[in-house]
Amino acid sequence: MATPGGTSPPVREVRRLVADRLRGTAGHALVLTGVRRCGKSTLQRQLRRRMSGVGVFCNLEDTRLYGMGPEDFATVLSVLDEHYPRAAVYLDEVQEVPEWQRLVRALLDAGRRVCVTGSNASLLGRDLGAKLTGRHLSSEVYPFSYGEYLELRDGERCAASLESYLREGGFPGALLDPGVAPDLLRELLRDVVQRDIVSRHALRETRHLMNLGLHLLAHTGQPLSLQALAKGLAIPSVAQVARYVEYLQDAWLLLAVPRFSASFRRRVISPPKYYAIDPGFCAANTPNPTPDLGRRLENAILLALRRRGEAPTYAAEAHLWECDFVTPELAIQVCAQLTPANRAREMRGLIAAASIPGRGARRRTLLLLTLDQRDAIKEDGYDVAVTPAWEWLD
Repeated sequence: MATPGGTSPPVREVRRLVADRLRGTAGHALVLTGVRRCGKSTLQRQLRRRMSGVGVFCNLEDTRLYGMGPEDFATVLSVLDEHYPRAAVYLDEVQEVPEWQRLVRALLDAGRRVCVTGSNASLLGRDLGAKLTGRHLSSEVYPFSYGEYLELRDGERCAASLESYLREGGFPGALLDPGVAPDLLRELLRDVVQRDIVSRHALRETRHLMNLGLHLLAHTGQPLSLQALAKGLAIPSVAQVARYVEYLQDAWLLLAVPRFSASFRRRVISPPKYYAIDPGFCAANTPNPTPDLGRRLENAILLALRRRGEAPTYAAEAHLWECDFVTPELAIQVCAQLTPANRAREMRGLIAAASIPGRGARRRTLLLLTLDQRDAIKEDGYDVAVTPAWEWLD
């Protein structure tokens, strides 16, 4: 909406919480990876403002740089040396330039601070390992957390605002234009699939890929085997499903949570659970006619754990019990509302997860996260803290 003078109102810039943990060091490139439109460029700008001295920013998706390649790197370095001899360099969406890691290494060798962003997890991982071993610090960037969402909305922590977050999600562009937010998030899915998967891997058709992506978004938090996905979605082979799932994860549309097991073989063969990169993105792109708050809440908890640097697993014994998330310190169950009907099931999963092998001799803390309930339960000698998720989330 325009202001009376015909100009747009100022857009509030939310301070990203991850910025507090990022500290660039001389000789090491700071690498920010995450899905498109999650705020990596804004985070880069915040880091530039925080660091002293001159900084040079370059968006490698700029159409004027189309076709840039290794043959241009010498010119880039020469221009920087002539006009910005001591400036830090910020490169946005580096995966657009072939052999970009050679340019980054040259900048580091020249004693410059370097910060890059990228939207392909596997591509960046391979390039970093091959060319920048020991010379980079990586950080994952996600759409807004619940706390960042509240800062943008001037909201207060409560069940109502959490439900709004689970519906709207944390993609900055969608939050700034709520009237068309679902359309923007659906277009984002198509854009990422086309630019980061179809074009990059030269796929000839997208029907199976899109059907798989939509199916996984509609069934977040459920263990799904590749064989079942291939059969249920009529995809020609299990190998094709495996490739497509890897592509969706590389593009940061999906996150996988493996099953915990003391047996390496069981860990490898057990189907993982898949979660969306953002609860609002999931809500906009799922064909489910009715919202499943419990699933979206579980998705938000997984994202919070990942933001905290955790790599959670889930634990389960077929037809007996299941615990949503297990870390070395925590066992977490998530449900929208704890009721007499589901209480025994939720407690059974927590108690079982409390006793599986962990790090050290200390017991895991048992948490049951809900929309708006608080309680302290004693179960089989274990203490279970029933906590409102709006209080626990960052």
